Amino acid sequence: MWRNRVICKAKGAERELSSEKTEAILNGAMQEFLEHGYAGARIDKIVAAAGVSKATVYRHFPDKETLFTALIQQIACRKELFELQQLQSFEEEPTTFLKRYADGMLDNVASDPQILTFLRIIIGESGRFPELARAFVQNIEKPSLDFLTHYVESHPKLQIPAPEVAARAFIGTLIHFVLLRDVLQSGDIVPIERDRLLDSLLALIIHKNDEGK
Repeated sequence: MWRNRVICKAKGAERELSSEKTEAILNGAMQEFLEHGYAGARIDKIVAAAGVSKATVYRHFPDKETLFTALIQQIACRKELFELQQLQSFEEEPTTFLKRYADGMLDNVASDPQILTFLRIIIGESGRFPELARAFVQNIEKPSLDFLTHYVESHPKLQIPAPEVAARAFIGTLIHFVLLRDVLQSGDIVPIERDRLLDSLLALIIHKNDEGK
């Protein structure tokens, strides 16, 4: 299961819906969600922005939740947030590999304002609409946790006794860094240089384990 890539076709969109119409609908939905948030978004405005009929939208995306989930999947596929398809080599040193992974994830997130806005929407609406947060975890965070757990567990140079905990600690640190710096815009309150954070994190996970052998 860990090998499965994020599904790049919007779930809920049937085959007969052309890629052009699907893109138009999702672009309209993106614009509406980013401008008005989840609760304030209106299907009528999405229909108008997409230039398709309301019946077409409802036939393939029956509600806002389906549209929002499709956008999460689209973002995950377009940006390849966690570079799943590239994280399958055991040839390079784990420290080099994981540092490259972390840098790629942080660069991709920080460079895309849409991702940051979506994160704010998901966090802000998670109390009233927990299914939005669950869709994010299911489509973006879980595949990363599954892959990194497998990587740590299977790499011949790593003998970490709790691979899942190591994967969660690694990804959790990256997410916390993004939340403080980019989502909550409070990196100046608890500042830390990115390379220092990553190097120290890898030392804790990998080097500390090596000392215990």
